[in-house]
Amino acid sequence: IYTDGASKGNPGPGGYGVVMEMVGTPYKKEFFEGFRYTTNNRMELLAVIVGLEKLKAPKTSVLVVSDSKYVVDSVEKGWVFGWEKKNFKDKKNPDLWMRFLKIYRQHNVKFMWVKGHNSHPQNERCDELAVMASQQKNLNIDNKSFVKLEKSKHKGIQNNLNNIKVLFEKEFQISFSKRTNRLT
Repeated sequence: IYTDGASKGNPGPGGYGVVMEMVGTPYKKEFFEGFRYTTNNRMELLAVIVGLEKLKAPKTSVLVVSDSKYVVDSVEKGWVFGWEKKNFKDKKNPDLWMRFLKIYRQHNVKFMWVKGHNSHPQNERCDELAVMASQQKNLNIDNKSFVKLEKSKHKGIQNNLNNIKVLFEKEFQISFSKRTNRLT
């Protein structure tokens, strides 16, 4: 399984690409999906999850090839298992890591890291699929709690700007138009 994720902006529109091949056979399948508001790491991890979920037989021995140090190191160095023991406290993407562990445990999975954008044919194809997915017109919505969290961050910024505006109006005895947010 070859995987890649992409996002334009971080967060921003993104997607993943998966190429599945079976050694010694002509079998080859490609999968991709785009989301309107996500991160690169979420797409890297989701690509691996989707690839593993496509396996039909339990206990399949599979090699996952990824250019994501985030994903490869988290598994190969055992970090994700420590995070799981601590309920993913203060870790990003717990929804995806839990989904990953569920499918990961159903198979015999090994990981191999490859340098991205380094002329590896399947990695390059996954990148093309991920970028193409991120540019589709009708993008899906990523995990609702993730979007809600990110929107709340933006709402917090907006609240801070409103507070600054109020202080500015009081300090300099000026007012802003509510309609245009410009000085009146």
